[in-house]
Amino acid sequence: MSLEQYLPVLLFILVGLGVGVAPQVLGYLLGPKRPDAAKNSPYECGFEAFEDARMKFDVRYYLVAILFILFDLEIAFLFPWAVSLKEIGPAGFWAMMIFLGILVVGFVYEWKKGALDWE
Repeated sequence: MSLEQYLPVLLFILVGLGVGVAPQVLGYLLGPKRPDAAKNSPYECGFEAFEDARMKFDVRYYLVAILFILFDLEIAFLFPWAVSLKEIGPAGFWAMMIFLGILVVGFVYEWKKGALDWE
């Protein structure tokens, strides 16, 4: 095997790096740099930015994020199931009902524990 066989791979890597790095460099060099209070404010993280990394923070934000992912995945499984319901038959129907039942039990548990209450 000669090195000429690896030329397409090398070109693929170079183009990928160019497409990924060039816009970021151009944005950094040509973009406006006007920070203000709104840009430096916390954004969906639950605590102030640019503080000590060892500070205490509220875990409720992350709990809500995990719950969102859980129920978002539930919906992602429901669409293909609904489309193929005729092909999978009663066994597929009841398998999904068991899956949804487990998720409902988890949802009720989290609701009773107060995980969905935001103070």
